[in-house]
Order: sequence, then C-alpha cells, then structure tokens
Amino acid sequence: MNQAVVPGAFGLGIDAGGTQTRWALADAVGAIVAEGQVAGLSALQMGSAAGRQTVHANFAELARAVLLHGRPVCVRAGMTGFGGDGEQLQRWLAELLGLNAQAVTLCNDIEIAYLDSFAPGEGYLVYAGTGSIGAFIDAEQQFHRAGGRGVMLDDGGGGFWIAREALRQIWRNEDECPGRWRQSAMARAVFEHVGGDDWSFSRQFIYGQERGEVGKLALAVAASVEDPAAAAILHSAGLELARLARALTERFGVRPVALAGRAAALHPSIFGAMRAALPSDIALTQTVSQAHHAAARIAK
Repeated sequence: MNQAVVPGAFGLGIDAGGTQTRWALADAVGAIVAEGQVAGLSALQMGSAAGRQTVHANFAELARAVLLHGRPVCVRAGMTGFGGDGEQLQRWLAELLGLNAQAVTLCNDIEIAYLDSFAPGEGYLVYAGTGSIGAFIDAEQQFHRAGGRGVMLDDGGGGFWIAREALRQIWRNEDECPGRWRQSAMARAVFEHVGGDDWSFSRQFIYGQERGEVGKLALAVAASVEDPAAAAILHSAGLELARLARALTERFGVRPVALAGRAAALHPSIFGAMRAALPSDIALTQTVSQAHHAAARIAK
C-alpha cells in the first residue's frame, strides 16, 4: 500500500462502462479534486475466469491512481451490467483501497447517470454508450427502464448496435457484389478499423472482442457520414433512442428527456432524428454526462 497517501474525507465515484471506466475524488464540500480513467469493464465479465481477472486488474490500476491523491472514506461505483450481486466486486475495491467493504456501494451505472441529470421523478434519461437504455427514477426512488437488455438482444442506437449495423450492411453488399466495399466510404473506414477487407478480420473483430471494443467501431461510421449508408445508420440510431423516450412517456406521463452518452454524441444527426421522432410537447436536451463526478458527490 502507498504509505504517502494523504488522509482526507474524500468520496470516490466510479462510472464503469464498456468503453472506459472513469473515476473522481470529491472533497468534503463536493469539489472534484482529482479524476482519471482506466479501461472499460462490466459486471457481466464476472461470469468467466478471464473476465474476473480483467476486472480485478482494472480495479487495481484505478486504485493505484486514486491513492496517489488520497484515500477515500466512501465509494459509490456505478457499473454497466450490474444486477445486484456485487459482493466480490465490493470486496475487491475495498481491499485495493484499504477500506472496509461497508464503505463501498455498488449500483447500475445508469442510476448514477440519471442522478447526474435529474432529481428523482423529474425526467427521463436516454443513455447511449456501448449499449442503450431509457431510465426513470420515480419520487419513491424506484428505478424503471426501457430497453437496456444487452447488445445481444437489442440496445438499439448504442455504439455496438451502430457497429453491428454497419458490418451487417457491408457484408450483405459483399454477398451480392464482391468488391463493392471499395465504392463505399463507410466500408473503407470500417475495414481500416478492423484491420482488413477479408471476412476473417471482421469475424475476429465482432466475435473476438469485448463489447466495448466493438462499440468503438461506431466512431468510424460517424466519421464517414458523407456516405448515405452511414448517414442512414446514424439517423436510425436516433429513431431507436426516441423509441425509449416514448416508451417511458407512455408509461409515466410527459416529462423532460435528457439524451446522454458517448454514442449519442457521435454526430448531430442522431439528436436531430430523435428530436423529429418525438412529440413537440416533450422537451429534449442533450447533456455531457459527468457520472463519475455525480458518483463522487453521492459518495460524500
């Protein structure tokens, strides 16, 4: 353990997603005094030995970085894929930070992101990162979702979905006319990202990577938006995200909607398509989520 750690009443907030894991330390008055990031991780990785090893290694890297600035007294960690069974994760974080396990509280990452945008009962959050979800925490602190079922099932409009749609369209075109990819700016960008134009590269990329790494392919799709195929995928992503907002509105009534997440910010056309697909009486704003800051302040 680092013996030079500065004592203090710090709260540590962690926002763990598929693409990156961000952390922040807040002091006694809620000011952010340090922050950083490590590789993405997910509670779903706890289902395999290799996944558990990766999670622990990322936690260890995070703890080393945090302890350079001070030892927290409480931790609030939001993790993608978290379903409530977090005893092992809680114990790891506590041991690595030199805390009692009771000082570490785990929850789903979307709960933290929601509280970064709204007070309970105030509005709806639609979040598009690697996956996608619509979230509402009501005045009684109950969490309600639309979507967020995982990238294998749905998560329309998220980064993984955008990447999968691009690869699906490219390879359908290749089925019909081999070599057509050369005339497509999107296909050229995608193949450059995955390492080559042979099917073996795409196969290894989509089936051999963690979902967060696959989601990063959405950056190549957004960068080739001049290609009508890429533009259509991004427009469809906005429609998928609008569906989540409509589902919550139909269940709980009209409230403001906030759109957040890195995939949602890939291109303005995503927000534009979502806005056009929602009724005019629904207020829609786009926010830059600082969920790790919110988690640090909640910890304090």
